[in-house]
Order: sequence, then C-alpha cells, then structure tokens
Amino acid sequence: MRLLLVEDDEHVAAALVAVLGKHGFEVAHASGGEEALGLLREGSFGVVLLDLGLPDADGFELCGRIRRASPVPVIMVTARADVRSRIHGLNLGADDYIVKPYDTGELLARIHAVSRRTGAGSGAAGFGGTAGIDAGTGTGARGRADAPGARDGVLSLGPVVVELHTRRVSVDGERVALTRKEFDLLALLGRRPGVVFRREQIISDVWQTSWEGTGRTLEVHIASLRAKLRRPELVETVRGVGYRLALPAS
Repeated sequence: MRLLLVEDDEHVAAALVAVLGKHGFEVAHASGGEEALGLLREGSFGVVLLDLGLPDADGFELCGRIRRASPVPVIMVTARADVRSRIHGLNLGADDYIVKPYDTGELLARIHAVSRRTGAGSGAAGFGGTAGIDAGTGTGARGRADAPGARDGVLSLGPVVVELHTRRVSVDGERVALTRKEFDLLALLGRRPGVVFRREQIISDVWQTSWEGTGRTLEVHIASLRAKLRRPELVETVRGVGYRLALPAS
C-alpha cells in the first residue's frame, strides 16, 4: 500500500518512513500542506498520515480540503491530545486520530484497521478517486460511489446540477443563486447521495467550527437550501442524526 506522510519535522518523517518501509509500505513524504495536495493530485494513496502542525497550512483545514476532494482515508497523527481537537478532527472526516508519542505497533494496527474498514488496501485513491470511504460519517454506508458526473466536477442530482469548479447550480436548467455556505452544504451532501451526514460533521466541514451554538444556523441554511432548490424532498432529515441527499427514483 502507498502511504502519504504529511509531517514537517524531517527527523520524525525520516524515522517513520524507514519503519513503515520495513513493514512493506511505500511512503511518499510531504513537509507541508500544498506539497501534500500536489502529491494527492499526481498519484494515488491508500492512507494519508496527517500531522496537524504544518508550516503553511492548518492541519484541520487541510483535512477538510482533502475530504472534500478525495475519498482517501486520513489518520491524524499529532501531539494535540485534548478531547476538543480529537472531536473536531473526526467530525471533519478523519478516519482515525492517534496522539504522539505513540507505539509503532499501534500506528501499524490503525493503518491496517482503516484500510480494512474502508477497502483502501485493494484500491488506492487520489483526488477524485473511489477507494470507497464515506466522506460523511460512520452512520452512512461506506464504499458508495460518488454522485453521477462527480469526476468531471459536475454533480447530477436528479433535476439539480452542481458545477463544483464554477460554483454554479441549476434546477431543471434554470440557474439558482446560492450563498457560499448553501453551496458548500449542497456540495457536501451531493458528493455522497444517500449517505447520512451527522450534524456535527456538517458544521465542522462547512463552518469549520464545533457544533456548540451553531445548530440553529445549520437548520436555517437547510430550510433556505430546500426553498431555493424547489425540491424540499431532496434534502432529507434523518431524525436524531443529521441529513442526507435523497435522489429521486429514476
């Protein structure tokens, strides 16, 4: 399996690359966020090991960018041991979170566990890949394919068409003006139609903050999105959990 190690400490990275190599992994190393994104665009990886303390990017923000663009599993490997950071990282879509210092055997076990859970061992993924993890939460089904047309930067969601690169949305061929957050919310749900996204994960991904005090904001944006799409049934509430995009039966 190919791994992408995102770690700014060269000594730590060199030691980890050597250890992982002895256990049969092929490891590419990026010392910063932009370098990591570049490697993900150029190649496919089974798992990303992501340090949060990077010189050119916030690790949490980078995780969100990776998760929005690729299904590749992400394990956060960091010295931040506080519960809030762990919760925020997992809500952003990280598949696991391990705190430094850690036992090498535990890291290897977590890599193997994530690959078994997500199917990454049998098919790596880069940006736009389909190694098969749920970009939302553990409540939806892993291994689902992206929405039709997602690889071309276009989501075809029944009567709704979302152009990811130009941030344009149309319903039955008619342009619809969405706010930035409304678009981000629709794009998040639309990339994995049918998958349930927890409220906490949506808040972390779209608003880049924690759930506390933001629940009402999410409800308001959901209501506004439903009204603008003129298809309220497309954004379905899963009581006690969150929301999912429900495509009409073809």
